[in-house]
Amino acid sequence: MTAPSPPPKASGGHSEAHRSEDPPVTDGEAPETTEPVYGFPAGLWRALERRRPPGVSLLQRWRSPLRGPWLTSIFGSALLIGLPVVILTGLLSYIAYGPQFGQAIPGDVGWLTLPTFDWPSRPSWLYRLFQGVHVGLGLIIIPLVLAKLWSVIPRLFAWPPLRSIAQLLERLSLLLLVGGILFEIATGVLNIQYDYIFGFSFYTAHYYGAWVFIAGFVTHVTIKLPRMITGLRSRSFRTMLRTSRADTQPEPPDPDGLVAANPAPPTVSRRGALALVGAGSLFVAVLTAGQTIGGFTRGAALLLPRGRSRGSGPNDFQVNRTAAAAAIAPADTGSDWRLTLHGPAGQLLLDRATLEAMPQHSAELPIACVEGWSTTETWSGVRLRDLAALAGIPDPARATVWSLERFGAFNHAVLQANQVGNPDSLLALRVNGVDLSPDHGYPARIIVPALPGVHNTKWVRSIEFGQR
Repeated sequence: MTAPSPPPKASGGHSEAHRSEDPPVTDGEAPETTEPVYGFPAGLWRALERRRPPGVSLLQRWRSPLRGPWLTSIFGSALLIGLPVVILTGLLSYIAYGPQFGQAIPGDVGWLTLPTFDWPSRPSWLYRLFQGVHVGLGLIIIPLVLAKLWSVIPRLFAWPPLRSIAQLLERLSLLLLVGGILFEIATGVLNIQYDYIFGFSFYTAHYYGAWVFIAGFVTHVTIKLPRMITGLRSRSFRTMLRTSRADTQPEPPDPDGLVAANPAPPTVSRRGALALVGAGSLFVAVLTAGQTIGGFTRGAALLLPRGRSRGSGPNDFQVNRTAAAAAIAPADTGSDWRLTLHGPAGQLLLDRATLEAMPQHSAELPIACVEGWSTTETWSGVRLRDLAALAGIPDPARATVWSLERFGAFNHAVLQANQVGNPDSLLALRVNGVDLSPDHGYPARIIVPALPGVHNTKWVRSIEFGQR
């Protein structure tokens, strides 16, 4: 946020409020530096200090007068609010996939197994909300994460790298924290863009990467929370917002070495830096939030391949996997197609005409994808609980739905009892008053309230109802 330049001259015109907050700076003088404090074993750390590798002197390039405990604590406190929300909604999204049925990815996670429960089917927008917040907030805080890294970058190149065993633990937490969050951001953004250049399973890597980040986050917060509170109290937020660039001065020297030893003149005030980061987050929100909110905001979702509208027809809305991509041929869904029901009554074969003759139900339901986009449409078809009764199980404990799609991780799904029994859970035959298009699952697809989109199975070929 500033370029290297000679030490600043003292300038007049400082407000009285600001003078009370900052130490005086004399002409041509840099702020005092604090003596390093070494922990056990002190001799080792002092030896490292005396044997500096080439290039360490380049650290003097970090000369922004804005850096310091206060600004770092401001960024940290904002992340302390936002990141737990991203973590919680991400873990809830994993639970929504039904790991107890072995259909979440990754499946066997050992001691990282989460406590599971029957995912609610009410309200219908529940998964849309959680996944939209997870993806949307995860994107919005990217400028804040970058600003936080900028504020502490001198510490990443400090020498000696360690001065105590406690600092070793802090460094390890930083490795997990910084590496974890950058990995989660990079893979998450690539997944949203459907660009799988990394060559491994996004779901598996994102889940384990999340736990690496969580470990670093919890450890770092435990170590740094007292210092963050002290940093926040060191200056008045209101005063900082009123301080102009001309009145901006470096913070007093700090033991973490965030304050530049030879600061350059400010090119922007602290309020300007905060406004820049806030504007960046707001800009990202405008370009992404429309994929979840919908309506007139959807047209602004310029950075998301599936977030914007596809047209104005009844079937012209977002689709994640087309019939061609799933290798669904026209012959598979033609007049010879039959739905197979499995239950105590035996095996029943139903053609589409038979399904259309059964009692029909319509429901306006959202469908939400793990990438964060969602859309609400009006679906019509046969209630799943009516099909269960027809199969001989009025109150099934579960239902396993199989697709005509032969390959892929999501060619089948297991539904819970509350999902099958919800009166709005449908084997949908139509959407917005017309037959489903091939891309949306013709001749029949599953629509269940609050269910992850990939488990609303398309091109259904069979449903097996079970009592346990």
